[in-house]
Amino acid sequence: MLRFLVLAALVLCGKSVYDSTYRDDNTRVVGGTNSAPNAWPWQISLQYQSGSSWYHTCGGSLILANRVLTAAHCVDRVVNFRVALGDHNLNLNDGTEQIIAVSSIRKHANWNPNSVALGYDIAILFLASSASINSYVKLASLPSDGSILAHNYDCTITGWGRTSTGGSLPSILQQAPLPVVAHSTCSTSSYWGSTVKTTMVCAGGNGVQAGCNGDSGGPLNCAVNGVYQVHGIASFVSSLGCNAYLKPTVFTRVSAYISWINSVSSD
Repeated sequence: MLRFLVLAALVLCGKSVYDSTYRDDNTRVVGGTNSAPNAWPWQISLQYQSGSSWYHTCGGSLILANRVLTAAHCVDRVVNFRVALGDHNLNLNDGTEQIIAVSSIRKHANWNPNSVALGYDIAILFLASSASINSYVKLASLPSDGSILAHNYDCTITGWGRTSTGGSLPSILQQAPLPVVAHSTCSTSSYWGSTVKTTMVCAGGNGVQAGCNGDSGGPLNCAVNGVYQVHGIASFVSSLGCNAYLKPTVFTRVSAYISWINSVSSD
């Protein structure tokens, strides 16, 4: 579920072969295309239990064999969670999936569930067992501490969120190009203004491609020196619509939290 921010905002909730009730909250990449099977092997589906069934609610990135990086707002509700790794089509048994329970959750101490615009929308999931790293399940590469990508830097959002605001849910993992919008641009009045903090990264805003509900917690994948790094965690979009013009998808900037990630991951 990507959060929708009401100032005009809504919360969304490595190497790649690609080069270049919760259910109502689920959404998918807007303006995207089907990814190739297991093209983004660090991408996970965060799922919650309702009765005897499990439902996708957010994305995330495998950063250690037993740790997943996601958005804090994805895990504010107290329910049973599990992660699906190595998945492609959520409605089929692809034969590559690994399903692992979430044993505990660590949200940033400064996270305020009443105001995603304050930032700190980041959490680490502790898995009950370690994933088997193989061709379908791999660890994400993270950026160096404090690194900031240039304006218009090419990145890609991936997720199982809606394909349009209030639209249908995909079964196949989606991908869409989302170039970075520099903070100096994204924080102007034409864009997000002071809603966007320096610990966030904006991407997109062309009115065509965007993240949407159900993409929350998932990665903004950006190739640096030939290796994809997870530079963002999908956090929120505009209440005017997921792909509102000049309202880029807003991500938690991973490079602003490297020391926190390292500290929590080693617990």
